[in-house]
Amino acid sequence: MTSVHLSPAQRHVAFVAFPFGTHAAPLFALARAIAAAAPGAALSFLSTARSLASLPQAQGLGNIRLVPIADGTPESSAEPPPASEQAKIGMFLAAMPGSLRAGMDDAVAGAGGAAVSCVVSDAFLWMAGEVAETAGAPWLPLYTGGPASLSAHFHTDLLRETIGVGERAIARSKEQLHFIPGLSAHRVCDLPEGIVFGPLDSPFSCLLHRMGQSVAKAAAVLVNTFEGLDRTIDGEFSASFSKYLHIGPLHLLVPLAGPTPDTHHCLPWLDRHAPATVAYVSFGSVMTPQPAELAALAEGLEASGAAFLWSLKDHARELLPPGFLDRTKERGLVVSWAPQLDVLRHAAVGAFVTHCGWNSVLEAMTAGVPMVCHPFFGDQRMNARSVSLVWKIGVEFEGGAITKEGVTRALDTVLKGEEGKRMKAMACELKAMTTRAVQPQGSSSVNLKRLMQFV
Repeated sequence: MTSVHLSPAQRHVAFVAFPFGTHAAPLFALARAIAAAAPGAALSFLSTARSLASLPQAQGLGNIRLVPIADGTPESSAEPPPASEQAKIGMFLAAMPGSLRAGMDDAVAGAGGAAVSCVVSDAFLWMAGEVAETAGAPWLPLYTGGPASLSAHFHTDLLRETIGVGERAIARSKEQLHFIPGLSAHRVCDLPEGIVFGPLDSPFSCLLHRMGQSVAKAAAVLVNTFEGLDRTIDGEFSASFSKYLHIGPLHLLVPLAGPTPDTHHCLPWLDRHAPATVAYVSFGSVMTPQPAELAALAEGLEASGAAFLWSLKDHARELLPPGFLDRTKERGLVVSWAPQLDVLRHAAVGAFVTHCGWNSVLEAMTAGVPMVCHPFFGDQRMNARSVSLVWKIGVEFEGGAITKEGVTRALDTVLKGEEGKRMKAMACELKAMTTRAVQPQGSSSVNLKRLMQFV
């Protein structure tokens, strides 16, 4: 990588990404926004080589320099690769103190000796705050999930004291969290794993617990959301943090330059359908439903009679019911990848069957598309609960499981019923709010300018 020749006194912002799932993309979008607003600053973006390779770079990097850090996997080829994503995360975190220090040294060297003057990290990586403190620089964590889950992590100790952990928490799984402002619609069972149930002592759970304890020490806490979506949570965070800045939706605030490839011709296919008649199905880049649920989803799509566009990994196609693709080829399109933002913005799409990852929720919200929710893990359950009960822009599958009948009911509700019309109207109201937030004088644009005071 070519070094940037800068004055040692020049402003130098280091971004530290959590390199799993889709975490790096929102932080990279923020880096691009800051790069455009401060073209004279040096920006170093630290993540693993695999994570850096996944970033959209077609528009050029400008004054952003990519700095690879170790992912913690053994260099010896004799060592087998870790079997699971959790194992990879554990190895990355074990190596993190040393790899972060080495990455920061590389960043300074690549910036012509300019010391790091501001650290912007994924909120998960609380240790970046310690590095910033040592450097005498402000730490600005970006939380890339929904505000409700950040509140849950922030209140982990209170939740454990009030509810208990393990079996005690599971016994109270259906109780609502009335004692935390803004979470009264959420239940104990909606909480992310590692707070009161699940592997409380795993490296990842300990990471998130420490994050919840550390964010209040930050110079400012950044969240990929917009003002007015969760007013009660906003009020508490504004009182709890030095600064609480909504800077989203980041994909609207910092849109990609140039069109997204549509290799499977999804958009021309959607052009052939009437407005708000197509169900778009995608569970993100990490998860696929269990085989029985995948088959039930296919059966429900077929029985519903609705047109559908399904983004499904190639290896999962063999789990579809025999003859499904042939029987539905006149009204269904199954592809290995779809340009999600463009698909959701298409007038033909009337429902989004989703895992409720925060990026997907925001993308649906900004397109005014109601959701059918099937969360898997992490913050997805809290996001789904907010979608269905707080914002009322979607439904969850009854009982939490995908069944043939549940799919047909959900699609009938969202695509054809009066309740679906109300959801669409509310989704369009939120779409208008997101559009206002990223206008030049909108709340997220103003907060981005406030953020620049640290840069």
